[in-house]
Amino acid sequence: MASNHRVFTFILFLVSLHVNLHFISSSSSSSKADFERWVWWNMKNHRSRKAMESVSGRETRQMDEKLRRAEMNKVSISVSQDGNGDFTNIKDALSSIPPRNKRRVVLIIKPGVYREKILVPKTLPFVTFLGDSEDPPTITGNDTASVVSDDTGKPLKTYRSPTVAVDADYFVAINIKFENTAMHEVGREGEQAVALRASGTKTAFYNCSFMGSQDTLYDHKGLHYFNNCFIQGSVDFIFGYGTSLYENCHLNSVAKKVASLTAQKRTISSLASGFSFKDCLVTGSGTVYLGRAWGDYSRVVFSYTFMDNLVIPRGWSDWGDQKRDQRVYYGEYKCKGPGANMTGRVPWARVLTDEEAIPFLGTYFVDGDTWLIN
Repeated sequence: MASNHRVFTFILFLVSLHVNLHFISSSSSSSKADFERWVWWNMKNHRSRKAMESVSGRETRQMDEKLRRAEMNKVSISVSQDGNGDFTNIKDALSSIPPRNKRRVVLIIKPGVYREKILVPKTLPFVTFLGDSEDPPTITGNDTASVVSDDTGKPLKTYRSPTVAVDADYFVAINIKFENTAMHEVGREGEQAVALRASGTKTAFYNCSFMGSQDTLYDHKGLHYFNNCFIQGSVDFIFGYGTSLYENCHLNSVAKKVASLTAQKRTISSLASGFSFKDCLVTGSGTVYLGRAWGDYSRVVFSYTFMDNLVIPRGWSDWGDQKRDQRVYYGEYKCKGPGANMTGRVPWARVLTDEEAIPFLGTYFVDGDTWLIN
């Protein structure tokens, strides 16, 4: 009986969703803000589709409780290159945190340029990098995939090229610049040069900058949230198979020829993976595809985004594999600007309806109600 009740409740929700969407789309007085608030209320109370399919209520409560306790017992340590902090570099500050840490540890990183290669290991969850909003610290490096490791004597490859790599869960960065200064030259191999790799889940970035050229931001795997971030690169500069929401972010191309903003790697249709860009800005040099299909079922959606005229009219690339044309999920919803003109788009690009856009429009896309801290 309880199972039947849940099914009936969800059916009522779908009916309500259809009726309200019809009303909203036909009413000239309904605003975008009202629509999003309504969607958020419904999705929050009924959970996102992914949460309903893959996370039991018991598991969700456990995640919430673990995070709640970590936030209640937070501590902070400071990093300052002038010696007026607990540590003079970020590596030493991280090393001071005990393994299997269960409390939020805030690293207050003072302004400066930190030339360090940083790994936040899986054993250090609940770490926050906090910079000054007026003068954010820069963490910089210049490793590429072809650089030979001192430890192994072998090339680092893309995975180990990042200036900062985050393997830990519940990582947060606020007011930080992540940088890889290695430049991309057309035609040369091994120039992937990652500024940040995000491999942990339930990680968030606020007011951060990611500066690089080829493969700037490795959105590797897990649930990720980016808000008010600046992301700059040339080739595939946001890539990976993470499940990520980018809100109010600025994507800036420094490509000299034809390149791509994203290379998303969803490999099977059942994989809950994809990039959603909402209220973003696309600018820069060169000419760019919004995305090219690194995976057979690559999924990327742009909504309410301004696109300058650097966007190629075709919009999307199947990376030379036409079998992907019917498998990828590339959508656009109420975008603006000269680059958002759908005339000339590939026939397999989607102009999303209100119903189709809903799953991508809020933090429920990354199950944010279970882990994002207001």
